[in-house]
Amino acid sequence: MKSKKTNNQELVLNINPQLYSLAAIYAACYVFIDRAYLFLEGDLHKRIEVTIRPKKKGARLEDLAGDFHNELLNQALREEIFKNNKKITELIVGKALFSANPEAAEEGEEFLRVEIDASGSYEEDPLGIAVPWEENREKKHGKKKKK
Repeated sequence: MKSKKTNNQELVLNINPQLYSLAAIYAACYVFIDRAYLFLEGDLHKRIEVTIRPKKKGARLEDLAGDFHNELLNQALREEIFKNNKKITELIVGKALFSANPEAAEEGEEFLRVEIDASGSYEEDPLGIAVPWEENREKKHGKKKKK
């Protein structure tokens, strides 16, 4: 990402849309709307220009540019995490919605089982996340908790 000062009052950042999605760019801009005026231009396939003009006089343009770059990375990562967790999020929300209606709960559980089976078994748990706490404790310490 290249940046250039057009004058002492604004900075233009050139962003590669192959690295950052438009949604990540919008989200990063949104975080900065309280500190700067932001203007977007460019071609979605080649280059997107973000012009940053600070709202407060005396703000350092280089600091704003660095903070914007960091926020852009943050938003890109959030987007990637959301994509990776989309299926499980849908399953959790579906379970919650189905359990709110007792008549549909049984139907919903069957639907969710089918969804889980289609996406891979919950029993495939290489990290041991689904193992109850007590079983993990027994494996690590070799003894059962007394009742």
